[in-house]
Amino acid sequence: MFHRSRLAPVLVVTAAVVAGAWPTAAFAATQPRLGTALNFAAIAGSTITNTGPTVIKGNVALSPGSAVTGFPPGISAVRNIADANAVKAKTDLVTAFTDAASAPSTSNLTGKNLGGLNLTAGVYSFSSSAQLTGKLTLSGTGVFIFRIGSALTTATASAVLLRNGAQACAVYWEVGSSATLGSATQFQGNLMALTSITMVTGANIITGRALARNGALTLDTNQITPPTGTCTAASTTRTATPTTPTTPSTGAVAPGSALPGLGILATIVGGLMVLAGRRRPRLDGQSRRRPLG
Repeated sequence: MFHRSRLAPVLVVTAAVVAGAWPTAAFAATQPRLGTALNFAAIAGSTITNTGPTVIKGNVALSPGSAVTGFPPGISAVRNIADANAVKAKTDLVTAFTDAASAPSTSNLTGKNLGGLNLTAGVYSFSSSAQLTGKLTLSGTGVFIFRIGSALTTATASAVLLRNGAQACAVYWEVGSSATLGSATQFQGNLMALTSITMVTGANIITGRALARNGALTLDTNQITPPTGTCTAASTTRTATPTTPTTPSTGAVAPGSALPGLGILATIVGGLMVLAGRRRPRLDGQSRRRPLG
């Protein structure tokens, strides 16, 4: 028979067990919605300037600016300059940028150099700038989002490597100001900068896109190759990486991801309360059973 005095410790223990599981609660990384921006390898807001034999293996959009210089010698597919397609692509880029900026962080890497890290799918945040020196390895299927508060800079000959099913189409770099890819950098993913993107001589986006939301895209003997085929990476669930100390983000929490234990706790507590109500003895100490006969 459950008495209320005996039920209280059960509820306390249950709550403690569930609460203890919350820090390792799973988070889901969802692909930002690029929409029609997926049809472009490069997008800019003010100008597109090129020096040397740059090759953009895809379409180019510019809006609201209209100045494109350096093509030729640069090569690209269709160029949509301040037309309806460019306006729509820019609108969709803003949506994707906002999606990435509001994604709940799973790991805070502020102050860490991305070089030398081996990361699985998740949302990695930097409160200010981010630096890549050397090689960054992204491993496994799923969505990778890098939320960078200000600038992104890569050192000479840096690289983003994809391993074990990771896809460039599912990698998103949301940069709060401008991005600079150093000479001979081999970059991958959808690079979305609020202001400008500068690709120094010989820097390449070997699979991905250069998407400068409001400012200029500046090129110098580069190559940009957008992803091809279907992006099979789906939203995946990820827990904090035990080998990398993390700091919880204070950003918005995705429904159903940050507090999965809450529903479990409510269910358990509700069940115990119902059980206690059914088994509660009468105050006069008499049994509830009917007399036989």
